[in-house]
Amino acid sequence: MLDYNVCKNWQFPESVHHYTERDSMLYALGLGFGSDPMDAGALRFVYEKDLVAVPTMATVMGSPGIWWRDPRTGADFVRLVHGEQDVRLLRPLPPRGSLIARNRVVSLTDKGAGKGALAVVLRTLVDVDTRETIAESRNATFLRGDGGFSELSGVSDPGPEPLPAVPDRPADIEASYDTRPEAALLYRLSGDVNPLHADPEVARQAGFDRPILHGLCTYGMGARAVLEKVLGFDASRLKRFAVRFTAPVWPGETVRYELWRDGDAAFRLRASVDARGAVVLNNGLVEIAPAVA
Repeated sequence: MLDYNVCKNWQFPESVHHYTERDSMLYALGLGFGSDPMDAGALRFVYEKDLVAVPTMATVMGSPGIWWRDPRTGADFVRLVHGEQDVRLLRPLPPRGSLIARNRVVSLTDKGAGKGALAVVLRTLVDVDTRETIAESRNATFLRGDGGFSELSGVSDPGPEPLPAVPDRPADIEASYDTRPEAALLYRLSGDVNPLHADPEVARQAGFDRPILHGLCTYGMGARAVLEKVLGFDASRLKRFAVRFTAPVWPGETVRYELWRDGDAAFRLRASVDARGAVVLNNGLVEIAPAVA
């Protein structure tokens, strides 16, 4: 059973994440940028000439690893899944550099026995040279096997503020992307080495018939849709990208993204795999900066 006091006070060592242009290009390739080698806008993310980093790469930088595996947490780490992801970009993410990563547990929420638990970890990324905060990344992990921990600890934190529902009307913008059968094996090279996405036996233990695609890959593909369909590939204008993960994607599936305008500086987002009628991302919130005249 999850140990509230141990997990809430977990001490993550401060780390420095060094990355190069190659890492930026590999991350973008993992999201499908470059699938059309004649697309000049997408090419900026996968070719060193005038290279730009995909802003959501901040989510794979400075990870503390699968710390839930440590037996001191008491967590059933095999059954954990990504619940929500929310990244805020305070500065444009350089295509190469060194970032200080600081992680801390913000909250642990008991959903009840048999209903799981929700853990929120905040990561702050600070540029080593300028000391400016580049991004704040908030990761909500759903611990499917750890509901009821408050019966022992007597403590459960309030959950994060719910993300808004998408409008009940047709979307204003749509984009569909095919994923490759080896998509998870490519994406994991950007740092998320959870065996759930590569090892068939681990996937079966977690209740899946085969390895699933990383939620953060589906998430990054959503940012790709925003960059392509809304921002004209101007990565500096993406300021926030938050979603709820509602169902897995299997490598090889086609994912359709829907975007709704919400005023001049925001969009709502949902993603679906139409072939099996599954909504895979929901309650998406995108915030953008106005275009520079």
